[in-house]
Amino acid sequence: MRITLVGSRHFGVTTLNMLREHSVSIVRVVVADAEDRLATSAKAAGIEVAVQANPKLVVASEIGPDTDLIITAHSHARIGKDALAAAKFGGIGYHPSLLPRHRGKAAVEWTIKEGDPIAGGTIYHLADVMDAGAIAAQDWCFVKKGETARELWERALAPLGLKLLADVIDYVKVHKALPSKVQDEQFATLAPSLS
Repeated sequence: MRITLVGSRHFGVTTLNMLREHSVSIVRVVVADAEDRLATSAKAAGIEVAVQANPKLVVASEIGPDTDLIITAHSHARIGKDALAAAKFGGIGYHPSLLPRHRGKAAVEWTIKEGDPIAGGTIYHLADVMDAGAIAAQDWCFVKKGETARELWERALAPLGLKLLADVIDYVKVHKALPSKVQDEQFATLAPSLS
């Protein structure tokens, strides 16, 4: 399976490392900032890096040739329709909430702010509306009393995201399709930015 990884920062790097150990071919890494640690890690591994012309949008020309699947890992850029069409199976991303709850940025912070006793992560199909694509995989965890968003992310949600991404990749290898369950809009919430 040929993957284009779009992402940034620490979660982008840990996703890159997971993919490298998961018997897939990473044909290109796409970043918004050439100095990002994901770009540095990809170059060190001999993987081609493309820097987005527009930090808010990934276009088809930035997707690696013959890509089967686009994966986003800590990317706030929208993946354009043309880019999704350039990949055999489209694209998936990880969102650190039980979608459709806490769509948008700062999902983990809103999980804590809302006092949710349960958190979770979702692998979802990339779509026109941010975080609203069909669900490919989902799992949950408890939130510890007094836990901060960063602690929850590091303890449970980041590792959960890597596991779910690996599970979906394995599913696609066997079934030659992405699992898909439409999100139930009656439960949708939008996590506004905390800034």
